[in-house]
Amino acid sequence: MENSEKVKKFSESISKITDELHKDVVGQDDIIENVIVAIIAGGNVLLEGVPGVGKTRLVRSLGRVLRLPFSRIQFTPDLMPSDVTGTNVIEKDANGNMNTVFRKGPIFANLVLADEINRATPKTQSAMLEVMQEHKVTVAKQTYKLEEPFFVLATENPIEQDGTYPLPEAQMDRFMFKLVVKFPSVEELAGIVNMTQITLEETAEPVVDGKTILEMRELAKSVPVLDEVLNYAVTLVSNTHPELDSKVPSAKYIKYGASPRAAQALITCAKVRALMKGNYNVSYEDINALAGPVLRHRIKINYNAINEKLSVDDVIKMLIDDTRKPHKLSRMFKDGEADEASEHEEEDEKSTAKKEKKAKKEKLKKDKGENDSQAQE
Repeated sequence: MENSEKVKKFSESISKITDELHKDVVGQDDIIENVIVAIIAGGNVLLEGVPGVGKTRLVRSLGRVLRLPFSRIQFTPDLMPSDVTGTNVIEKDANGNMNTVFRKGPIFANLVLADEINRATPKTQSAMLEVMQEHKVTVAKQTYKLEEPFFVLATENPIEQDGTYPLPEAQMDRFMFKLVVKFPSVEELAGIVNMTQITLEETAEPVVDGKTILEMRELAKSVPVLDEVLNYAVTLVSNTHPELDSKVPSAKYIKYGASPRAAQALITCAKVRALMKGNYNVSYEDINALAGPVLRHRIKINYNAINEKLSVDDVIKMLIDDTRKPHKLSRMFKDGEADEASEHEEEDEKSTAKKEKKAKKEKLKKDKGENDSQAQE
């Protein structure tokens, strides 16, 4: 099958998944698109939003559409690590012998919803680190691998709410995206009410399965990335570090920058997004569109930004603008385009000088006419 046919089939599959999800979720187009990107790219997603905006419903519907085993873990302050990963228990067999048997926890599923993950203590949160990064669980020196595809979608309540624990930076970095689920508009809220009056159950139909997701992931890996686009992505991540000599003006608002995982996530997800849009190459638009979800939880703004009432998203937009400007200049002066650029500049200067000269002549004529009329009077 040619690349064009593969890209077309990929894009059609994504459209079917999106259409089915919209049967159960009203609005939230950006959230749905980015969650699908992360699943195919093999990453995890952190959803932030107030309770009741459809985060859990989205994951349940995803499990139906993708034909993946779904598991939900409700994080609470008294939740223990073994409640997540599982534990060894002693059982008596048919012969009366006592054997140690591993009882798998709810983490052993393809699609895991970690609901209100920031309500658990740091000890329990740390149990998720190995699972999210390496897709395996170690209990009593025994390692158990999880089936692919494996995807964790965690929800967290805003830190201002009672009973929440801030997630450590090491765990935040395990999430490929952080998405902010906004409260629905009046029209969307009316659609939600009308939908739930009919049924509270999900109605989406299965479209693809786990094997298809893995095939789509392999296709995304083959998408080419130009050196210029790659350089732009890594420069964007590098610009989040104010301690570097090559810092940009917007870096003054950042306390600490993103890790190398941010650059990896940008390129990996940009390949998936390119295929979703029907393209077989990564563009600058793909990088800019994903910069917010990738960097939002990986950079920390300082008091300068807070004093100027800037949010993390505002600083990311400034970073994109600062990175884009020198990159445009470098492209302009590449491959002999410098001469053309200088010629355009000379032409602009000449036209400006002509306009100024013409304006001076008209002013002299006007002044002379006024003086003549005064003399006649």
